[in-house]
Amino acid sequence: MKKSLLALAALGAFAGVAHAQSSVTLYGIIDEGFNINTNSGGSHLYNLSSGVLQGSRWGLRGTEDLGGGLKAVFVLENGFDVNSGKLGQGGLMFGRQAYVGLSSQFGTVTLGRQYDSVVDYVGPLEAGDQWGGYIAAHPGDLDNFNNAYRVNNAIKFTSANYAGLTFGGLYSLGGVAGDYSRNQIFSAGVGYNNGPLVLGAGYLNVRNPNVSLFGNNTATATLSTVTSPVYSGYASAHTYQVIGAGGAYTIGAATIGATYSNVKFYDIGGATFTGQTATFNNGEINFKYQLTPALLVGAAYDYTRGSSLNGNDSAKYHQGSAGVDYFLSKRTDVYITGVYQHASGTDSTGKSAVAAINGLSASSNDNQFTARIGIRHKF
Repeated sequence: MKKSLLALAALGAFAGVAHAQSSVTLYGIIDEGFNINTNSGGSHLYNLSSGVLQGSRWGLRGTEDLGGGLKAVFVLENGFDVNSGKLGQGGLMFGRQAYVGLSSQFGTVTLGRQYDSVVDYVGPLEAGDQWGGYIAAHPGDLDNFNNAYRVNNAIKFTSANYAGLTFGGLYSLGGVAGDYSRNQIFSAGVGYNNGPLVLGAGYLNVRNPNVSLFGNNTATATLSTVTSPVYSGYASAHTYQVIGAGGAYTIGAATIGATYSNVKFYDIGGATFTGQTATFNNGEINFKYQLTPALLVGAAYDYTRGSSLNGNDSAKYHQGSAGVDYFLSKRTDVYITGVYQHASGTDSTGKSAVAAINGLSASSNDNQFTARIGIRHKF
């Protein structure tokens, strides 16, 4: 009897140690607000929307210490719409992220649905990823700095931090029998964050983007749901490529930053631009100032210039953004964001370019303005 009690006590102690070496965290963001859009397909629009400053989500994050500096890690993250309760990312259960992997002193290898290297290393330097939300992202989020698209079937490596220097890469298997490159995606990036200086650079190459990235599914013939006229006419390209870089420098309470992207759509399908290559160059300069520990203000200007195809004038998009964010606590803040965009030239549909602020229905003319007041709570 004594031996049995001792064994039970030892087992209980071991279970306590094992539990201490593992952890699972439930986390999330609820972002909701009121919007004004001066031209949504020709009409004014007033509505509530979810997940503008940050996507509304809940997730599970876990680690298990395997000994010798090795850990098992996983993330399951769901996106949702606060107003209707529906799933985000096209109705996927864990559409934001879903991966499992191993982490050591040298870095982390993960498998699943994940973010590409442009998102990881350059995206945080864009105004839309800081205080502006997706409406302040580049037109149509054409360079994916704002993380409009995730990568399925991905193998990803993220290095450890070496005195502020990090690097990584991702490869997504195409999943097509007999043609391994059909829907493949690969990316690589590097970042530096030390003191007041932050730098980042990334590369993304996507084959058959209509299915593998814009279509959100590499296993079936699910086609693109791209609606932005900025590049919807180019989504049938054989290859989508992004080269991006950015930096930021902080002086006291002020931070000034800039990003640049070169985006190419190689070998476009369809009847209008068959076999041609469309190129976009985008530049952004942004500024933010921490007026008080609780109050942040920001402003940004973005310029996008497209290709001149079939003798048409190249599309041009000028965009200005401004925002104010006030933190009621560490987990709750209220914010106001305004974005104005002006378009000119000929867009990807072969028609006169119209203003198309990211995430909104395109304007019926060359101008569009939107404003939002919202509240965000993190848990």
